[in-house]
Amino acid sequence: MAAPGGNLNCEDFSMFQEVLKLMRTIDDRIVHALNTTVPTVSFSGKVDATQTCKQLYESMMEAHLSRDKAIKACIAQTSEVVGHLCEERAKESENLALIKQLRKEQTKLKLMQSELSVEEVVNDRSLKIFRERCRIHYTPPKVK
Repeated sequence: MAAPGGNLNCEDFSMFQEVLKLMRTIDDRIVHALNTTVPTVSFSGKVDATQTCKQLYESMMEAHLSRDKAIKACIAQTSEVVGHLCEERAKESENLALIKQLRKEQTKLKLMQSELSVEEVVNDRSLKIFRERCRIHYTPPKVK
């Protein structure tokens, strides 16, 4: 699941969060997806639950991987900007506009890093729900 518009906007943190919110749709709706696709015992003969669970797992893993890559790419980009601003500040230690910009970028970097923790919680929750409903039908491969 790619970010809408192709790339994640790392410059504007509000837009960064908005795009991540859209990218997390599969995780937000996992309970609904499982309820509508994985059959109960009485309907188990009508739907291939193994295939359904496998497909859901694969799409969930793809979404997790793409979000992780996007967040890490933005962290790397913002870290680079912070590093450049630190070099500039070393040259011009009295430039208040530069110091203000550096603090702004450092704050944005910390917020982006905290998104990795949020991502971990979201992924763990989704996997827990998935395992509860699909453990009988599909066992995902072990993650290295």
